[in-house]
Amino acid sequence: MDFYLKENGMRAKLPYGEIDISGNEDYGYRPFQLMVASIAGCSASVFRKILEKQRTEVADLQVHAEVERNSEEANRIEKITLKYMVKGRRLDPERLYKNMEIARKNCSMIRSVEGSITIEEHIDTVELS
Repeated sequence: MDFYLKENGMRAKLPYGEIDISGNEDYGYRPFQLMVASIAGCSASVFRKILEKQRTEVADLQVHAEVERNSEEANRIEKITLKYMVKGRRLDPERLYKNMEIARKNCSMIRSVEGSITIEEHIDTVELS
């Protein structure tokens, strides 16, 4: 990855395009947003892959992330709560949580922040007929 100085932050050139990064939301994504997006995106991608391998009928998967930051320590991220909404058929909540644990163990972004950021996951289901 390459990063370039711009007037109000940095620009990264990535295979799918450019991304602007700035501490000011008016000029780009804030660094903490990108970190949370990386963690949520990685977790959801691995979870989805596991569900597909087990032939779990998922029609939709959404993740809502809540972030707790510590303003007394440079606004560091202390905790991220990932709230999953899984819509599908014949969903078994116990099995979904077991799959979530497997996903957690195989998500490189969660593994990278273990010990410094608390990550919690919750799953709600919507059974489709």
